[in-house]
Amino acid sequence: MSASNNLELNQWLEMLRSPDVNDRIVAVKTLQHLGDDETIDALIIALKDEHIIVQKIAISALWEIANPAAIPALIECLSSTDADIRTEAASALNELVTQDELLLLLDKLQSNDVNIQLNILVLLRKIHDIQSLPDILSFLASKNPELREAAITTLRYINQLEKCPQALNLIFDEEASVRRAAALTLEHLQDADVITILCQALTNDSDWQVRRNAAKSLAIHANNQAISALEIALGDEHWQVRKSAAQALQKIPDIQVMPRLIQALTDEYADVRKEAAIALGNLAHPDVINPLQQALDDPDKEVSIQAQRAIQKIQTDKKVVLG
Repeated sequence: MSASNNLELNQWLEMLRSPDVNDRIVAVKTLQHLGDDETIDALIIALKDEHIIVQKIAISALWEIANPAAIPALIECLSSTDADIRTEAASALNELVTQDELLLLLDKLQSNDVNIQLNILVLLRKIHDIQSLPDILSFLASKNPELREAAITTLRYINQLEKCPQALNLIFDEEASVRRAAALTLEHLQDADVITILCQALTNDSDWQVRRNAAKSLAIHANNQAISALEIALGDEHWQVRKSAAQALQKIPDIQVMPRLIQALTDEYADVRKEAAIALGNLAHPDVINPLQQALDDPDKEVSIQAQRAIQKIQTDKKVVLG
């Protein structure tokens, strides 16, 4: 840095120590405008300013400069009592952190500050490294439901993770938010009990979002073991569960569910009727053609389109077999 630039920087550093908040705001805005790596130390000092506006501008400036040297200081901002500061710092870190910061993040995860722990668990999703697994697993048993939810969600992003017995029971957690997250995470796992547990959640959980998420995960697994539970779910009281069950049954067509799917063609919700029509088309059974023909007159255009496609699919498949 030239002598003149150094003198100018010292001028703004001096203003950052001013008792007048307006002076400090002018100083940090100027440092932001300069946007040089040489301003990083000054901006890190500004992160500890007693005024929220100064802190926010400093975070934005460090975000724009994007120098990894600022990452430790930005992590400390995650413990701020101000929610906006924590959010801004987390957003900046989400763009700045890389694999190089994994050990730093895991070290900070040992902090007793819940806000830091929550945000670090989120940041680990960007890195995907299975090295972080032991540290994440410890939070599955946390007394704090937010930490349990964040941890079970982060597991979805970990590379090469196929089995995780510690994660399975969270689908029976006392907190619905944790169960919802667990139901989605189980779509990525291949533990022997995953299908059974998802079926239990689908048919027994009191929270409709847990049931819907369980159906979504069962659609990914596409395992015949889930057919009976999905058939029951076609009669669920909540339409989004019925819709997700029909979508799952598109992946595992079975003649057992044909009566329920035909019944679903008259569901009060068009989204359910549409997915049922697609599932019936995948069954490729001649007995579903008449119900599908009736669905051609459905008041919802998308339902009638899918019914027509299902009929054509069945007829095409039949010709292929005969041919």
